[in-house]
Amino acid sequence: MSDPPRVLFYGSPDFAIPTLQALIDSPFRPIAVVTQPDARAGRGRSLRPPPIKQLAADHDIPALQPAKLRDRAAIAQIASLRPDLQIVAAYGQLIPTEILDLPSHGSLNVHASLLPRWRGASPISEAILQGDSETGVSIMLVDESEDTGDILRQQSTPVSPTENAGELSDRLAQIGARLLLETIPDWLNGAITPIPQDSDRATRARRVKKSQGRIDWQQPADQIARHIRAYTPWPAAATTLDQTPIRVTLATYSNSAVQSLPGTILQAGTTIDVATANGVLQILRLQRAGKRELSAEEFARGTRDLVGRRFGTADD
Repeated sequence: MSDPPRVLFYGSPDFAIPTLQALIDSPFRPIAVVTQPDARAGRGRSLRPPPIKQLAADHDIPALQPAKLRDRAAIAQIASLRPDLQIVAAYGQLIPTEILDLPSHGSLNVHASLLPRWRGASPISEAILQGDSETGVSIMLVDESEDTGDILRQQSTPVSPTENAGELSDRLAQIGARLLLETIPDWLNGAITPIPQDSDRATRARRVKKSQGRIDWQQPADQIARHIRAYTPWPAAATTLDQTPIRVTLATYSNSAVQSLPGTILQAGTTIDVATANGVLQILRLQRAGKRELSAEEFARGTRDLVGRRFGTADD
């Protein structure tokens, strides 16, 4: 098409920011964004806008915030914008057929996995939790089901054995933004043939709940270490020490044989070593509720008689 397409962008959390910024800085600047409603957060439970709403406001781009995208009023409002192309990045709602049928060039999604592996809401956490050595980004066509559309382009990247979900999300967000901008011109020019996903190879990443952050010391040390990485920064890897909530933010592990009960603190120095069902978790950084994050050494200096005590679960 001779004129730039009328692009409508759908996204909500931080992951979507690099994609929106890349579009703003390109010939595909969105005419508007669609994002989730403001939500209450923090200790004061004050209303906070999604990160995408703030970025859009900084660039004088209108933001639509329908509570339910299937509402007739929301569909009519979006239809009135006459989009030629829709871009989706971690929006948070399924998009109904009436909206997907609007743009002549379809709807493209930036998804943080190598589809069909890890369809669903939490592909980054799931990739770390399951010990994947590789993940990536898929640019796909959106259909009415969740993450089942045809693939336009993919880019893989190794998963570092020390990388947590927040760090990996930041990397994948940047990869996704670049890959999308490479994909759009070829898609508009008809130079890409969509590739259907192999549903027989599909795996699903369920939405993460806060309760999933609790550390189960009955698990092997390597699995607990992945758990901590997968749930940092949210919902955080949680345990207790004498009923005091503790977040473990960084740890490694060894396969050393231990006889102590899982959760028992074996030594406290530059690391706090904890017995598990199989091996030793070596905590490097942790945080008491409402306090600043500390190194293991700082925590040990400020806590008497750690060795021999046991960590429990967050709801003990």
